[in-house]
Amino acid sequence: MGVNKIDTSIIISTYNSTEWLEKVLYGYNNQTYRMFEIVIADDGSTQETKALLDRMQQEVFYPIVHVWHEDNGFQKSQILNKAIVACNTPYIIMSDGDCIPRKDFVEQHVKYREEGYFLSGGYFMLPMEISKKISKETIYNEQCFEVSWLKQNGLKASFKNNKLSAGNLKASILNAVTPTNASWNGHNASGWKEDIVAVNGFDERMQYGGQDRELGERLFNLGIKSKQIRYNAVVIHLDHPRGYKNQESIAKNQAIRKTTREENKTWTDFGIKK
Repeated sequence: MGVNKIDTSIIISTYNSTEWLEKVLYGYNNQTYRMFEIVIADDGSTQETKALLDRMQQEVFYPIVHVWHEDNGFQKSQILNKAIVACNTPYIIMSDGDCIPRKDFVEQHVKYREEGYFLSGGYFMLPMEISKKISKETIYNEQCFEVSWLKQNGLKASFKNNKLSAGNLKASILNAVTPTNASWNGHNASGWKEDIVAVNGFDERMQYGGQDRELGERLFNLGIKSKQIRYNAVVIHLDHPRGYKNQESIAKNQAIRKTTREENKTWTDFGIKK
């Protein structure tokens, strides 16, 4: 496959989490749609992450672009903006280094993409004990996406399990009736690079809590609409502690989002272009 065939970039954010990132990269190596590159948005990881990416590049079919900056606390918005600039294609899917994609994940994003829209996917949260049990083998044979296998390993019954078991028809019905807004979600969303650049990417004042939603709100203000694909484009979310979560950061971000909505802002002065 020649490099010129690539038409989609997938930004994966990560920070010192090689065990989970390796599983995620195996998930992308199992995709039915293969015309993509992976751009790692690395928020200051140690050498261990680079060593993993060097090893995986020998194993996987897709090119890996590693975008890194010095560790300066939780600066996900900054590294995502650098990764957006580094993307070599017109279409960008964003997800996280703890979200394993089902084998049709990229295919679904490509199938539903449309000029003037961004796509909003969902995730399926797993507890730590099941997260640990997922292996390269259970990713490649898709067992880790089967409700029966997950239940054998301790998953409880829930309506949310429909996310994993819905076929195309059921998925479209569930997408239509879900009360969840089709917002920009950092773990599973996609859009056109020119639209993301037109709103100047992420607001770098924002740390943990809603910086992805705020980007989506500026896209809405620009006239971009959204489509709900949370039951089509499935990722399983591996468990991890959130040491960077703090109320002060969340409150500051809510104030920025309020301004974005009230003033109908389509641009941030704290984004890709300073």
